Amino acid sequence: MMFDSWKKVRIRIGSAAALVGVAVVVAACGSSTPSSSASSAANPTPAAAATGNAVSVGTATGSDGTYLVGASGRALYLWDADRHDKSVCAGACAQAWPPLTTKSAPVAASGVAMSQLSTVSRSGGAKQVTYDGHPLYYFAGDTSKGSLTGQGSDNFGAKWWLVAPSGAAITKSATPAAASAGSVSGY
Repeated sequence: MMFDSWKKVRIRIGSAAALVGVAVVVAACGSSTPSSSASSAANPTPAAAATGNAVSVGTATGSDGTYLVGASGRALYLWDADRHDKSVCAGACAQAWPPLTTKSAPVAASGVAMSQLSTVSRSGGAKQVTYDGHPLYYFAGDTSKGSLTGQGSDNFGAKWWLVAPSGAAITKSATPAAASAGSVSGY
């Protein structure tokens, strides 16, 4: 009789442990903590750091005028080779020009039109943030706020430009000294 009681206790403990395990997995899937792909100024990756899984797009002003930035204050670029609402930057291109990705709807900070923000699906299923239909990217060579070393680059066969709050490409290039000056708004 004692053996049967212990067997029932072990089954109940095992069942409870299994339920706790399932609850932990479900809670982890629904977590609002940023994914490990959140970017930092020193180590750019495909996603931007933001509250929860949404990314925020704001503006900064420098010698090239006012341009879009991610939550970290780093400049965002568009690529002339992309088609409206379609990114063609992948592989080595995406390593040098990490796409701004999100797990939920992007958020507009001060100076950015929420109606211009959207997402497109990349190969592999990630959602890339777009502005006025242009897929947005960071440049791996821009390691801090105000760094605009990607401006006017023709990496991978087409030009890379900063994006104005209107959605247009800013097609003038700043000098390296002037590019480091500027202020970030919306954060």
